Amino acid sequence: MFIGHFALGYAAKRSVQRTSLVTLFVAAQLADILWPILLALGIETVRIVPNAKPIPLEFVSYPYSHSLATLAIMGAVFGIAYFAFTKRARSAWIIFALVVSHWVLDWITHVPDMPLWPGGPKFGLGLWNYQTLTMVIEVGMFLVGARLYAGVRRPRDRQGRIGFWSLFFLLLVAYFANEFGGTPPSVQAIWISGILGTAVTLGLAWWSDSHRGPAHDPRRAERATGRG
Repeated sequence: MFIGHFALGYAAKRSVQRTSLVTLFVAAQLADILWPILLALGIETVRIVPNAKPIPLEFVSYPYSHSLATLAIMGAVFGIAYFAFTKRARSAWIIFALVVSHWVLDWITHVPDMPLWPGGPKFGLGLWNYQTLTMVIEVGMFLVGARLYAGVRRPRDRQGRIGFWSLFFLLLVAYFANEFGGTPPSVQAIWISGILGTAVTLGLAWWSDSHRGPAHDPRRAERATGRG
């Protein structure tokens, strides 16, 4: 699962409009943000298996970034910290749920390699063994999530429109490149592209969201009717 995680981040904006899109994306993608860093440090391990199906990777060990227990703990810490700074309880709970949702979506798509806790049993339903079905579900989730976000956050200016579509197509292109791009040249290439991709995506999400505002903004309505 890749853009399916971003789909939940987009959709969550409908319930917590004052929480930034970047915060929601970080929560939904926290496992995959940490994973390339832990790969680079040698703490977690992946093996390249050329031409293997459905993907040319074997996730040998990712007990910290992708176990249910550690994600629940990190989600709780993230949510509590957010609440401490903002006093927004609803947002804090949604942040926690988004962090944990990463394990749930990966459990559905992965083969049994998703640990309950570091060193614990591993699970996975293996949806990605059916590539076409996986892509239909994931792209569908992404389109719905992006539509829900666009329904509550309208562009304030040209940058808001450009930013939204740039992020939308960047994520779609990255998804299809990941699906059909072949075997990575090295583990180093995986973690470098992961870290750089995360930085670009979150930067673009911040820029796009900062140039958009509530769809039902009373001030906008007043300006439109000349009563502002």
